[in-house]
Amino acid sequence: MARIVVLLTFVGSLLLAENNISSERFEELKSQNSSISEELDDDNIYRKIYSNYQTFNSLKAKLERVTKELGKTKKSSGKYDDLIEQQELLQSQIALLKEYEKNPFKKVMQPKKVQNDLTVDNPFAIVAAFSYLKQMTSDKEDYLSKFENLQELVAKLKQKRDILEQLVNKDPRYEARITKLNDEINTYEQLLKTYNITKDVYLKEITERKIEIEQEIEKELERLFILLAILFVLFVFVFLSKFGVKKYISDNERYYLANKTINLTFVTIAILIIAFRYIENVSYIVTFLGFASAGIAIAMKDWFMSVIGWIVIVFGGSVHVGDRIKVRKDGLVYVGDVIDISLFRMTVHEDITLTTYMENRRSGRIVFVPNHYIFTSLIANYSHSGMKTVWDGIDFTITFDSNIAKSSMIAKDIAKKYAKGYTNITRTQLNRLRSKYSLKNTNVEPRVFSFIEANGVRISVWYMTNAFATLTLRSNISAEIVEAVQREDDITLAYPTQSIYLDKDVRKPDDAIEIGENNRGVIV
Repeated sequence: MARIVVLLTFVGSLLLAENNISSERFEELKSQNSSISEELDDDNIYRKIYSNYQTFNSLKAKLERVTKELGKTKKSSGKYDDLIEQQELLQSQIALLKEYEKNPFKKVMQPKKVQNDLTVDNPFAIVAAFSYLKQMTSDKEDYLSKFENLQELVAKLKQKRDILEQLVNKDPRYEARITKLNDEINTYEQLLKTYNITKDVYLKEITERKIEIEQEIEKELERLFILLAILFVLFVFVFLSKFGVKKYISDNERYYLANKTINLTFVTIAILIIAFRYIENVSYIVTFLGFASAGIAIAMKDWFMSVIGWIVIVFGGSVHVGDRIKVRKDGLVYVGDVIDISLFRMTVHEDITLTTYMENRRSGRIVFVPNHYIFTSLIANYSHSGMKTVWDGIDFTITFDSNIAKSSMIAKDIAKKYAKGYTNITRTQLNRLRSKYSLKNTNVEPRVFSFIEANGVRISVWYMTNAFATLTLRSNISAEIVEAVQREDDITLAYPTQSIYLDKDVRKPDDAIEIGENNRGVIV
């Protein structure tokens, strides 16, 4: 009997010890469960979608019950209005979660579509292709990370389920949680199977597309290298051409024009090479240029005519950069130096000339002359074909009783002295032009003419002067003529005067009071 009591005491001690261990283990499992639950409650897209999916199904089931109950309720009862209100509320909530009705994980599972319409057929597309390769890699990593996140989620849920299965032995209330958790795990496992199938297809498609784009980039880089090599050879040829032009053309204006023509030719050829290289059907270019030319001719007549004018100017040689020209348009006159000839216009820098002194009274402006003015307006070239001189004339009037012959001789001698250098230059230049033009009168010596005018005899002296500095020589010759004439007793400069008669009946010149310093002037 004593042995039985001892044995029962020993068994009771063991059972008590086992219960104590189970309690400690129970608390430990609960702590682990809480820790996993906290990790799972983080911002996880799959659990959010699953929760919304469950909520949708719950609301849908509740709506079915309310609708069923509503069919059994009389409209006259107060409950009927409550059920109607519940039905409308549930319908509005269901409408918000409508996307979770079928295949709620579709957006997450579906990878980004691989772009198949991207073709690498020009240098700019190479940059776009590299950018797209980088984007594909980023999309691939993002898709794989979603797959890995789902695997981790399933692993944690299974771990949580294992803990709950141990806790249920102590507390049966955990059974419901296990059932709910099993449903969630099964949903994710089915999703993983679909992911595996989609992933393999997606990765294969990305790999093939990546290889295809890399091959296209390689081919385009080869073609770009060939194009650059051709353009480099063309550039070397242009460089050598410019070197030859600089070596054999000493005239600055002609060098500028030749240099600009070479540049324009190079740009045109380069554009044509690039266009024929990157446009597959050349006939499109011809058709386009045909329609474009017709459209330009009609809608942009002035521009089109300016281009034709540019061709006439450049290849006809009527105007060069550096020439001094006079342009007359709508009563306005501009005289200046051509500083540029572009495809549409000539740029003229206005200088101080006799025209600005007599008409404009201002100068220094930049004047833009459309090239089509060569057909429609008068353009005078002061320095065409190397000519650097022009005729200029000075007029002064002497009284009728002055020595006309002496006055003419004085003016001619002074003009010869100042214009001697320009006269010799002009004679040489005209001899060169005989082979190009039919020149009738090549006399370049100063000329003097005498004309009877109302106030006296006008002496007009003409001489050769620098086309770019006419006013300077004109000023010097004028000053010396005045000084020389004033030194002569038998020559008097005439100018308009007025006579005032004190007696109306007497109209004799002797009774008149003349207004003016020159008492030998003509009475008007």
